[in-house]
Amino acid sequence: MRIWRLAVLVAALAGLLGLPAPSPVLAAPTPAELRKLTKQAARLNDLYRGQIQSLEDLRVQAKKATDTSGGLQAQLNAARAEVSRIAQTSYMVGPLDGVRLLTPSTDPYTLLGQAANLTHMAQERAHRVESIQKLIDKSNDAKINASEKIEKMRKEIKALESKKGEIQKLLQKYGFQQPGGAEGLTPRMISVRAEIMANFPMKYGVGCLRPGDPGEHGKGRACDFMMSGGGRMAGGSDGANGDALAAWLIKNGARIGVMYIIWKQRYYDIRSGGGWDPMSDRGGVTANHYDHVHVSVF
Repeated sequence: MRIWRLAVLVAALAGLLGLPAPSPVLAAPTPAELRKLTKQAARLNDLYRGQIQSLEDLRVQAKKATDTSGGLQAQLNAARAEVSRIAQTSYMVGPLDGVRLLTPSTDPYTLLGQAANLTHMAQERAHRVESIQKLIDKSNDAKINASEKIEKMRKEIKALESKKGEIQKLLQKYGFQQPGGAEGLTPRMISVRAEIMANFPMKYGVGCLRPGDPGEHGKGRACDFMMSGGGRMAGGSDGANGDALAAWLIKNGARIGVMYIIWKQRYYDIRSGGGWDPMSDRGGVTANHYDHVHVSVF
C-alpha cells in the first residue's frame, strides 16, 4: 500500500515539474533615452537661465520609474535562473518509475527520501514560477509607467522649446546679473531678500548661497526662507507665515523679478506659465519644501 501511494505521488510530481515557462515581458525605455532627454533639459535650463521646475520634476519621476523598472527586471532574471537551477537538480535526481518502485532490492526508505526531495523541489519550483508571473506583471506595469514618464518629459521639452521667443523677451526685461560681494548673491537676490524680510518675520533664518550647488543656490540667485527648525514641518502660525509669503511673492513676483518659488511640495514657475503645479516626492520634509519657502530670481 505504501509503494502504491508513492507511485501516485511521483505521478503528481511529474505534473508539477512540467509547469509552463513564463511569458516574455514588455520592452522597457532605456537609460540612454533618459540621458538624452536630461541633456536636452539641461540645454533648456541654460536657455531659460535657470532650472525649469516642470522639467526637473518630470526628470525625477522618469528616473525613479526607470530605476524601478530596471530593479524589477534584475529580480525577474534572478528568479528565472533559480527556476532553471531547480529544474536541473530535479533532472539529476531523476524520476521514480514504477519498475524501480516495485524492485525488491530497492530500499523503500531511500525511495521515500527521493520522493520527499522531489516534492520539495516541485513545490519550490511551482512557487518560483508563480512569483515570476507576479514579477512579470509588476515589471510590465513599471515599464509602462516609465514609458509614460519619458513621453511626458519629451512633450514638455517640445512645448518649452516652442516658447523660446517669449522667454527671451521675459529674460531681456530683467536682464542678467552676476553674483558678487562677500555673500556671493546677485543684486536682485539681495534686494528681494531685503524686501521679504521687511514684510515677514524670519525667526528661523534664511539660507542663500550654497557653493557647488548645480541649481540657483550655487549661482547666488536663490534663498530658502525657513518656516520652522530644519527638518520639521511648518504648522500653525509658522505654516500660515509661509502661505502668506508665497501669496505675496506671486502677487509681487513680476515687480521684483521672482523666477519661481517652491513651497509645500508645489512649485510656481513664471516662465512656464505660472500657477501652482504639484512636485513629486523628493523623500523628506526639507526636500519637499515643507519647512521653507524656496525663492529663485531672474
